[in-house]
Amino acid sequence: MKIKYDQDADILLLSLRDEPPVDAIEEPGGVIVNYGEDGEPVSVELLNASVRRLISPGEVSVTIQTKSGVS
Repeated sequence: MKIKYDQDADILLLSLRDEPPVDAIEEPGGVIVNYGEDGEPVSVELLNASVRRLISPGEVSVTIQTKSGVS
């Protein structure tokens, strides 16, 4: 997964797969889900990220948590 922030557009982009989107659905609250040819999500865009306090420009940190032994 790749995470990008466009400060000029104030968009936080979560790229789930390296595949071009062929369709998109805008969800309420400024969330756009982009889908690939197989109908599965390829990316998620979060609009107005800093206004919604999802990110603070210049202070980006990412924590990835994994669980092992979960059945």
